[in-house]
Amino acid sequence: MKSCIKKHVKKKFPNITAILPAAGVGKRMQSAVPKQYYLIGNKTLLEYSIDTLLSQSCICHCIVVIHSHDCWFRKLSIAYDPRISIVIGGPTRADSVMAGLQHVKKTVWVIVHDAARPCLHKEDLLRLFEITKFSHIGGILAVPVFNTIKRAYRNSEYIKYTVNRDNLWNALTPQLFNFNILKYCLEKALKNKVIVTDEASAIEYCGYTSILIRGRADNIKVTYQDDLKLASFYLSKLNNTGIYRIS
Repeated sequence: MKSCIKKHVKKKFPNITAILPAAGVGKRMQSAVPKQYYLIGNKTLLEYSIDTLLSQSCICHCIVVIHSHDCWFRKLSIAYDPRISIVIGGPTRADSVMAGLQHVKKTVWVIVHDAARPCLHKEDLLRLFEITKFSHIGGILAVPVFNTIKRAYRNSEYIKYTVNRDNLWNALTPQLFNFNILKYCLEKALKNKVIVTDEASAIEYCGYTSILIRGRADNIKVTYQDDLKLASFYLSKLNNTGIYRIS
């Protein structure tokens, strides 16, 4: 009699829950449509961001945090993916991420990614996942500052001095952290009315040290109209296609 031997494939990474704060209204884009719903090719910026995350088997749940008056997300086919949950966000990014964290169930790690950052490379994502093997806190994707940075006088457009760029990094997303630590730090920052512009800021506020994982500079966040053309170019290279049409 032949024996039946089951092959067990060891998971490379633990299960990770993704949170995408998408409650912004895109004021800087000066458009009636929030920037995360701009189309490049046949997908919105938000869909590109979600697809890259869900392409990894270790991300089994994705929480999309939307505005209370959002009338766009439920029109997307991806909204009906059983791996995706929808949560209503708050007035700031920190409030929206906290809303997402409160919806998380049974996970040690959470990854937070900008809804309007569609050009994330799989290789960068996998390097970030490696943190789970040697850290109990977490870290972020970032790139060293290469440009010369100028400090202006307050409320003016006159240069005060040049900033020393040694050891300066541009923070990117995703940012990956231990769920309990991030939730504690963000709750404390919000309670004390401390302004945090990303998840790492909350971690720093509570005295923890995050790890910098060097990412690609083309992992851009779409903020202004001109960024759409750049994102279209990067996405076309990422997917080996011609330049995508923007609409």
